[in-house]
Amino acid sequence: MPRVVRFHETGGPDVLKLEETAQKSPGAGEIRIRVRAIGLNRAEAMFRTGAYLETPTLPSGLGYEASGIVDAVGPGVTEFAPGAAVSTIPAFSMTKYGMYGEEVIAPIHAVAANPEGLSFTDAAASWMQYLTAWGALVDIAGVGAGDAVLIPAATSSVGLAAIQIARAAGAQPIALSRRSAKREALLKAAPGTDIVFTEEQDVVAEVKRLTGGKGARIAFDPVGGPMVEQLAASLQPQGILFIYGALSPQPTPFPLFAALGKGLTMRGYTLFEVSQDPARFAAGKAYVLSGLANGTLKPVIARHFPLSEIVQAHRFLESNAQIGKIIIDV
Repeated sequence: MPRVVRFHETGGPDVLKLEETAQKSPGAGEIRIRVRAIGLNRAEAMFRTGAYLETPTLPSGLGYEASGIVDAVGPGVTEFAPGAAVSTIPAFSMTKYGMYGEEVIAPIHAVAANPEGLSFTDAAASWMQYLTAWGALVDIAGVGAGDAVLIPAATSSVGLAAIQIARAAGAQPIALSRRSAKREALLKAAPGTDIVFTEEQDVVAEVKRLTGGKGARIAFDPVGGPMVEQLAASLQPQGILFIYGALSPQPTPFPLFAALGKGLTMRGYTLFEVSQDPARFAAGKAYVLSGLANGTLKPVIARHFPLSEIVQAHRFLESNAQIGKIIIDV
């Protein structure tokens, strides 16, 4: 009997239980995957605590990203065949599907064939981070040569993905991290990146210095909270401030005078804006697959855990000590 991770109450990492379940058969428009690797995301920790965009129906599975081998296909499915190496894309509700398990059911619209030579680890580490960053930076903001991009929480998987995507577009990524203790690790993960340490430096002055006085055109922020005012002050006229997360426990102010004086756009954003639009979703998938195949996009892996240590993995996820993606080996 395959093992899956479920929780019967919301709360901290300890609510996660590894349980044996009866094998499920895929329905129409679904496939069954024998999982080899799982990528962890902060969204899953928020879902586990009941603080996410959707409320879990208990007992609940969870997880967006898994990679493995197609084991069975549902009626009418012709896109994939048993034996194919695939990965799942966050384009579904965790109230219906969960990817933490030895075998999982996934809807075919949220599955991609792995590029030849791509490891299961890298495949499980790619879709949330690259598609999230692509949607904001490329699809919406049209990032290009000469742009400076502010990237708070730069040591996260999405932060590192944003650095790679900005560079691929010829833009200047400016990584923001709280303290200089992560300097060497960040430079190892993203060599040559400009870094501003928000608890140790004057953010606005440093950004202006690094951009020759212009300021950044784009800020891509998963945190919110009081730092939003400094981000807004660091932007150039007609700049764009994306907020795609709510990691700060403090209220997020609206930077009224910066917005008025500079004509700023302050915009909420999630990956689902892209994944629910067929044309944009197709363009994003093509971008990510191309980048993975040619090496422009290369996931940074922070640490591996076995499936039996899913609780410890979630504790590490919430510690903010990681540089890049946490992977569960199955």
